[in-house]
Amino acid sequence: MMRIMLKSKLYYATVTEAKLYYKGSITIDEAIIKEADLLEGEKVEVLNLNNGSRFETYVIKGSKNRGVICLNGPAARLGFKGDKLIILSYGIYSEEEIKNLKTKFVELDEKNRIKNTYLAR
Repeated sequence: MMRIMLKSKLYYATVTEAKLYYKGSITIDEAIIKEADLLEGEKVEVLNLNNGSRFETYVIKGSKNRGVICLNGPAARLGFKGDKLIILSYGIYSEEEIKNLKTKFVELDEKNRIKNTYLAR
């Protein structure tokens, strides 16, 4: 059996901008992408702590060490500058792989700088 499991959790990301007239996605600072084990184009689930919205989109790589978290396209209607987000990515794992799975957690500060990281089951 294969199961969908949490691979990465990026939390307390602050929306820095929203661009409605864009083809869609979420732009994330390149340094954050690397630390959270995300790939450009990877599907993510985005949870907005300010308004309760949840949506799926894909990652676009933003400039490194700029702290960008930008909602693009229709997602721009689901958040405003300053909103706090949780961004989740998942993987499909076999029962054997799950035994060794460690989820990567990345906490950001108010300027989207990496504050803390850890692995957990």
